[in-house]
Amino acid sequence: MVLIDGEHYPDVTAWAVKKLDNVCCAVFLGGSEKIGDLSEIEKKIGVKLYYGHSYIDAIAQAIAENEIHEVVDLSDEPILTYEDRFRIASFLLANGIAYIGADFEFRPKTLLRINKPSLAVIGTGKRVGKTAISGFVARTLKEIAKPAILTMGRGGPEKPEIITGDRLEITPEFLLSVAGEGKHAASDHFEDALTSRVLTIGCRRCGGGMAGFSFFDVVEEGIKIAEKLENDLIILEGSGATLPAVKADGYVTVVGATQKIGFVGGYFGPFRIKLANLIVVTMADLISRRKLESIKRVISKINPEAEVHLTKFIPRPLGNVEGKRVLLIMTANRKGLQKTASYLEEHYDVEVVAFSGHLSNRKKLIEDMRRFRGYDTVLVELKAAAVDVVTRKALEDGKNVVFMDNEPVNLDDKNLRESILRLGNRILEGQG
Repeated sequence: MVLIDGEHYPDVTAWAVKKLDNVCCAVFLGGSEKIGDLSEIEKKIGVKLYYGHSYIDAIAQAIAENEIHEVVDLSDEPILTYEDRFRIASFLLANGIAYIGADFEFRPKTLLRINKPSLAVIGTGKRVGKTAISGFVARTLKEIAKPAILTMGRGGPEKPEIITGDRLEITPEFLLSVAGEGKHAASDHFEDALTSRVLTIGCRRCGGGMAGFSFFDVVEEGIKIAEKLENDLIILEGSGATLPAVKADGYVTVVGATQKIGFVGGYFGPFRIKLANLIVVTMADLISRRKLESIKRVISKINPEAEVHLTKFIPRPLGNVEGKRVLLIMTANRKGLQKTASYLEEHYDVEVVAFSGHLSNRKKLIEDMRRFRGYDTVLVELKAAAVDVVTRKALEDGKNVVFMDNEPVNLDDKNLRESILRLGNRILEGQG
């Protein structure tokens, strides 16, 4: 299929279509400077012409009526902006179709098929709370299934590694011993195993493309292992903005409310949004109502069929912190840290004597831990430098270490838990 416009003379467009050969149809994107009647263009180029009020709708109709593997863009400015082209690329990649232009080419990665029901949890960026949502999804689906989580972290193992989170006691000392073996003990599969208490399979990846596929990963090896286990549902967890190249039966897309709206509605944000059955907007309590409404409008325009949940995170200590003087360490900004500290003091009878948001900045984190005094317990998220810096230093100083999860809570009138159960049931019944 080709994309054409009215800024080129019809004879020139017909010439280009003929040079391409094997063109089945065309979509007219707009422009009237050098054209007359559209039927005349259709006659000149010799293939069926699709057009309409929305170029995406016209492209969708053409795809539905033809067997299309590649789309070649023969249009030019000002008919399509850069934003338009990313939107088209997102739409085509979501449909498994390559998009080629004069000096660009986007090709979908071949998606693996799994012989078990599967649900992918992906994000529109890093630090949007994707691992927290994955853990929540797994804990919820334990009510109706025996899920396993497969991760693809940048600090994951070279060979897929199984962590029996449903049986193994994951203590600070255990994780420190793992770090002592040269492993990334705060990798996603350890965090998932700790927070959800399910079996996890840790994989690694390197590089992330614009659409979200990795350059190298060992996900396929991990899937082969997962298919042999007793678990009856595989939760595929993305890494940052990268997603597993797997054809999942269902998708949960996590959108960080504190992200720039352009990252959600522009570039390849629409690709990730379009895949979703369920969209979870996290940290919605940290932004203005105006921005939140803008995010909702952008999502609705891209994927009006997806169920959208507006949420905030509340802290969930994974050990006893009652009566403790706490040093709180997270990856959150100051506003997020203050909210978390207030919640902990109100609901867990603790005193937060200090906090640091430098969990992902080792140099500043080390400075913070040397500087803070007067605490007996460190409460920390299991990510970034939580083990090799925080846990090691705290245990050396005779402090307690308690890991913390972040639990999503709806800010709207919806129920995320019930929606996950409904989606899980549809997937298990083969209707994802």
